[in-house]
Amino acid sequence: MIFDFFKSKASERPEDVKGIRHALLQFIKQELQKAEGGEGANIKGLCIYINCTSAEQQLYEAAIYKDEPERLQSEIQRISDDYVLDLPDNWSLTQTFDEPFPLEAVAMTNLPVALFIKTNSHFVKQSAIAYVKALSGKTLQQSYQLNSDEGRYNIGRDEKAQSDEGYFRTNHIAFPSNSEDERNKYISRQHAHIEWNKNLAKFMLFADEGGVPPRNKVKLRSALTEKILKLHATQIGQELEEGDQIILGESVVLEFSYQPTAHE
Repeated sequence: MIFDFFKSKASERPEDVKGIRHALLQFIKQELQKAEGGEGANIKGLCIYINCTSAEQQLYEAAIYKDEPERLQSEIQRISDDYVLDLPDNWSLTQTFDEPFPLEAVAMTNLPVALFIKTNSHFVKQSAIAYVKALSGKTLQQSYQLNSDEGRYNIGRDEKAQSDEGYFRTNHIAFPSNSEDERNKYISRQHAHIEWNKNLAKFMLFADEGGVPPRNKVKLRSALTEKILKLHATQIGQELEEGDQIILGESVVLEFSYQPTAHE
C-alpha cells in the first residue's frame, strides 16, 4: 500500500540521551524558525525548563550537557548557522530543572520541557510564515505560502467550489477536478483548512464537513514521532510542526514546513 512508509518506527517519547537531545534540538530549531523579519538578531537568550521525574533527571542532565552547557549552545549555534537564523554573537543559554514553566514559554508535546526565548522586546513576535506543497495529488500551484496574519486557508477540490448549502467557497490550496491525476477526484470540495492559533503561536489543521467520516478522511502524520492522527470532528484541530504530512482521503499528501527552500 502507498502508506507503508508511514508506519511508526519511533516512540512518541524519547527514552535515551541521544533521542532526548535530538528531539530538543529539533524543537528549538522549529521555534527559532518562527521568528520572522530578522527577529533572530534580536534574541538575547534561550531558557530551557525541564520538569522530569527524579528517576529521569540523570538522562536529561546528560542530554543537555548540564556540566558543559557550552556544548549544547554550540549545537544550537550550528543550527542557527545552517538555517540562517541569525542568532547574535552574544546570545545566552540557561538550563533550569524543577521550576514551573513560565506562561510565555512554549512547551514540548512529547517531553517535559519548555523553551522561553528572551528578546530585546522580551517577547518573540507571535507570527510566522509556513509553506505547503503536495507530495501526491496535483494542486494548482507548486507550493503555497501561509502567513499567520492572513487568516484561514481552505483546502479542497477546485479553487471555487459550491457547497451543499449553495454558497461558494474559495479553496486557497486547490486540487483541480480536471487534472489528469485521478487522486484529485477523491478530494472533497470542503475538505480541510489551516489557520493560525494566536494563543499557541502555531498553525492548526482542521477537518471540514467534507473531510470527516463517513464522507471522507483527514489524517496527520507527525514528522517527529511518525504517528498518524485521524481527525474525526470539525471542531478539534491538530497542531502542525515542521515536516508534518497532511493526508487527504486515501492517497493525497501535503507537506507542511517553515522552510521555503524545501518548497521552491
